[in-house]
Amino acid sequence: MPSYSYVAKSISGEEKTGSAEAKDLHQLARALREQGFILVHAVSEKEKTAGRKISFSIPFLGSVPLEEKMMFTRNLQVMVASGLSLPKALAVLSLQTKSNKFKKAIDSIKNEVVEGKNFSDSLADHSEIFSELFQNMIRVGEEAGNLEEVLTVLARQMEKEHELKSKIQSALMYPAVIISAMIGIGVLMLIMVVPKLAETFAELEIELPFTTQLVINVGVFLATKWYFGLALIIAMGIIFLLISKSMAGKKLIDGFVLRIPIASVLIKKSNSASTIRTLSSLVAAGVPLVRSLEIISNTLGNVYYKKAIIEASEKVKKGGRLSEALEPYGNLYPIVVFQMIKVGEETGETAKILSKLAEFFEEEVGTAARNLTSIIEPVLMLVIGVVIGFFAISMVQPMYSMLDSV
Repeated sequence: MPSYSYVAKSISGEEKTGSAEAKDLHQLARALREQGFILVHAVSEKEKTAGRKISFSIPFLGSVPLEEKMMFTRNLQVMVASGLSLPKALAVLSLQTKSNKFKKAIDSIKNEVVEGKNFSDSLADHSEIFSELFQNMIRVGEEAGNLEEVLTVLARQMEKEHELKSKIQSALMYPAVIISAMIGIGVLMLIMVVPKLAETFAELEIELPFTTQLVINVGVFLATKWYFGLALIIAMGIIFLLISKSMAGKKLIDGFVLRIPIASVLIKKSNSASTIRTLSSLVAAGVPLVRSLEIISNTLGNVYYKKAIIEASEKVKKGGRLSEALEPYGNLYPIVVFQMIKVGEETGETAKILSKLAEFFEEEVGTAARNLTSIIEPVLMLVIGVVIGFFAISMVQPMYSMLDSV
């Protein structure tokens, strides 16, 4: 029986780490739930040993793009529906993928399936590629004998997830480009232009105002000691990364983001859409509600949404209704979410109603993203105007002072 090193958390936020023997991750998760803990992360001793062979890795360079996984799922569904055996389908898909990491993972899964291992168990060995959501839905499909239907639901889920991310990225792309260009031009001006103006002012022996002296000092510093500036930026980036990795820091950042007037609307609607879409897919695939909520909690990035879903799952586990369990979180989820879930519980059409509700929120995210762009554009123009005006006045003011004294 394999041994796992794990990290688990209770509803109150208490963290528990240790190691335990279990048949698989699901048995480990069940054992921890009986103790009042939710499994957050687990690594088998075999995986840890394999990981030691790699001395250095950059996670984002080795990740498999969502588009690749989406195409894999869609094509696998078509092949399974056509009656092609699973090992043969995986062999064909391995030849089609462009990612070397994904290709190796598919080949490994195919070999394990040929040896008699369940498809879902083989996917669990590659949890860095296939999410817990993906693994559990495939497991349900294998047990119920409807793998084709589950793959269809998964493909639709991934397509909606990709569409949602694309909308958010499109909304943020414009301000990111403008801000980057503004910073780049500002730095070039400070390095190339300001030092020459400083020399001119020094030769003319002009008394400089405070703002002009400030701009000149920054420009000279960047021109002569740019490496200190670069080191400062890197240090600030590392400090921010460390803070964002800690629970206290993540709570602070996530809470701040939820209070930003313009961005909070987009964040709340995107989290609502993601929660509802994932819950709809899991319920439609036949995953028990409590287990579905536990899986969803691991897919949400914002700690406040994660906590809300974990606490709701505990209430449902004790016999409560999901609509009632989520009602205390009206600051995170719109009232329509509770009302529609309640209708689904009363009619027995929860999955169908959640799917329709997810589509509504996904449209809302698109609208919010477009509104965000239209609001940010004049704000950015105003900020750029203020920065340029401050720079121009700081540089021109000494010249006017010199002319007045003549």
